[in-house]
Amino acid sequence: MQKQLTVIITHENGGYVSLCPEFDIASQGESIEEARKNLREALELFFETASSEEIQTRLHEEVYVTRMEVAVRETSITSSASIQGK
Repeated sequence: MQKQLTVIITHENGGYVSLCPEFDIASQGESIEEARKNLREALELFFETASSEEIQTRLHEEVYVTRMEVAVRETSITSSASIQGK
């Protein structure tokens, strides 16, 4: 049986972090493809080993991914960018 799940991948510290918000399961990799592959393996292992009760307890059936605009002090962005550049 196949199930469609949401995957969010972010670039962090020279690598990539992948997250499935439906089950709060995450993984990582050196590339987007590797992070996605590693998350698939983590999810498959979870489904192989978790009880039906645990799967239902962890499942977030309604997941919404959206973007929004927020006010940010310009100095916050400048400070963050200079820290990341080091």
